[in-house]
Order: sequence, then C-alpha cells, then structure tokens
Amino acid sequence: MVQVRTAGYDCDVLVIGGGIVGLSTAYAITRAAPGTRVTVLEKEPGLARHQTGRNSGVIHSGIYYRPGSLKARYAVRGAAEMTKFCAEYDIPHTVTGKLIVATDRAELPRLHALVQRGRENGIPVRELGAAQIAEYEPEVRGLAAIRVRTTGICDYTAVARRLGEASGAEIRYGAQVVRVDRRPERGAAVLTARGDVVRARVLVNCAGLYCDEVARLTGDEPGVRIVPFRGEYYELARPELVRGLVYPVPDPAFPFLGVHLTRGIDGGVHIGPNAVPALAREGYGWGVVRPREAAATAAWPGVWRMGRQHWRYGVGELRRSVSKGAFLDAVRRLLPAVEERDLVRAPAGVRAQAVLRDGALVDDFLIREGARAVHVLNAPSPAATASLPIGREVARRALGVLGAV
Repeated sequence: MVQVRTAGYDCDVLVIGGGIVGLSTAYAITRAAPGTRVTVLEKEPGLARHQTGRNSGVIHSGIYYRPGSLKARYAVRGAAEMTKFCAEYDIPHTVTGKLIVATDRAELPRLHALVQRGRENGIPVRELGAAQIAEYEPEVRGLAAIRVRTTGICDYTAVARRLGEASGAEIRYGAQVVRVDRRPERGAAVLTARGDVVRARVLVNCAGLYCDEVARLTGDEPGVRIVPFRGEYYELARPELVRGLVYPVPDPAFPFLGVHLTRGIDGGVHIGPNAVPALAREGYGWGVVRPREAAATAAWPGVWRMGRQHWRYGVGELRRSVSKGAFLDAVRRLLPAVEERDLVRAPAGVRAQAVLRDGALVDDFLIREGARAVHVLNAPSPAATASLPIGREVARRALGVLGAV
C-alpha cells in the first residue's frame, strides 16, 4: 500500500485532472488562500486534451438550464466572467449572440418555454418571426426563433493554459493515478503509473471521464457511473453559409442540445455534435474499443434502464453517426442550402455524462465531499463556460476541509 506520512506532505491540495475545471479550481485556491501549495496531476503530456479541448468553444448563456440549478446560476455568471477573463488575458473570444430556431410547429411551445426560462435566469432574449431570422442568418430557415445576445465563443484550451500559469500550481504531466491511500486523520497519498507518490492534505477529484473511478480509488462510492457519449462533428466546407451560432430547439428530456451550427474563433463552422454511446471512455471513434471499460459501463444497472427509457432517441443518434445522409437531413432542417459535399469530418469529442442507478441522466453539476476529498462527479457542458464559478465552489469546499484539519 501507498503510505501517508504525518509530515512531509508534497502539497496542501492535490488536484487530479488538468482540464479546465481542475485548473480553475487550482486558480481559485491560490487566489483565495495565497501560499497554499497546489499540485495538479494530468495523465496526458499536456493540458486540456479531452472535454476542454474537444468542444465547439461556445460561451453558453445559461438559457437552457432549470432556474436555480447550479448549471443555470454558474453558466450565467460564468459567461460574463469568462468573457472578462479572456479580455483581461488577451485570449481570443467574441460575444456573437446566437439563434435558437424552431423548424416544426411542435417545437413552438418549447421555444416559448425557453423565452420564459431565459427571463427567469436573467438572460436578455429577443423573439423573432420567420422573416426576421434572415436579419441574422440569411441562409437559415425556421418558423420562429429567439436571439440570445450573451452567447459567445472563445479558445478554451488557451483559457486552461492561462489558468494553469496564473494559479502558480505545480503541474505534473504523464501522471496517471493508479492507486490512492486516503487516511481521514492524515490525508491522501497518490501513486502514479510512473511510480511517483504524491502526498497531500486534501485531494480534489476533477478527473472528468474517470472521476467515478478516482472516487472509488479514494474509497468513496460516487453513486453514479460515467457513461461516455461521443459527439461527432463535421466542418462546413462553405463557412459563408453561416454567420454565427444557430441551434435547434432542444428536447428537455435530454441533456444534449442537438446538431447545431457554430462559427468558431478560427472562422471555421462546425456542425454537430450528435450523441452516441462510446465503447471506451476516450472512444473518439467507432474503432476505439476498450473491452474492460465497455464491460464496466454495461455492468451499471442505470445504463440498461437508461437504454429502455430513451432507445428511440438513441436510434436516431446512431443513424446520424453511421449515415452521413441522415446527418445531412438533420442539418438541412436549419440550413437548407447545405449539400453533402459541404460536410467534412472533424475531430470528435466525448462527453462524460453521469448516470444514476435508476437510469436517470444527472442533469446538473454534481459535487460531493468525502473525508479529506472533494469529487466533481458531473461536469459536462456548460462546464467550460461555468468553470470559474465551479472552480470557486470546489476551492471553497477544499479549503474548508483544509482549514478543519
């Protein structure tokens, strides 16, 4: 076993995970308590290699999320803070606004509900008729739309790097965690795959796709399992067809926003993502299969219950994954002018979605505490947008534990 010594700690707080949430936590800790020694362990050779660096770069407004939820509060607050952070550190960003477009009459009640939700969350929303859509997006067609002007885009990888630098934390790369010895009366010692041992007074788990596994290594039962959903993207060969950001009306039964159009900070337009179960936690393509991980996911009762509840939705997503024509049909609902040759495959991402034992998809950020530990157990989109408030909350809890020992 890895042994924890009463003296000779390597750091006060050990953060596992070098994505934007882990780095924001490190940043918040050293801002709130200067002199606190923070170490970040990242298993990859660089920062932001997974969810942070493989998304569409959108600064979300917070319009979709249940009023009063962590997602709603942190996304609204985080959007403003992220824009300010990018401006302060000269990180590429733009506040573009976005359209949410109804293309079917059945979507109109949901669109109107979003208007009300936006107002409850304190977000400025403008309702548009069919003819007014062309003022913002000449090639987009719909029955009605709403414009959310606080949505933007940025380079989240650059944000993550700047957070890491500004935090002053020691960042160790290639440091995959393989064992944790947590002693409530002493702290935690972590063994990495390279044989290094890091001793800390408090452990913070921001391991993203592996956060449930790290929680169990620590000795805490998370009560959820991470189910990886791959989001597949295309790039638009004719980016001039889209001026900004265009979204469909989402189905409130799912945490996924549907196939949307995003003009990124580099000027290119990405289309996607869909959401299909991945056969590995880092399953960025159908050819990436890790039998142990797939079997562990399948062993969780919630996976099968989720499948029984949402199989129709899942079939549609699978069709769009294996059939470019089906994906094209989904895009043409918003952008009729797009042609099959306009869609060029782009790198995929994987969403770390927590699923409960009863099959429910956790629809809010989930942060839990154990002895000498804080676990971030559900932080998919809009976590990048909300990363500064999330980091402060995790830091508050970690410092609270540190102050009590």
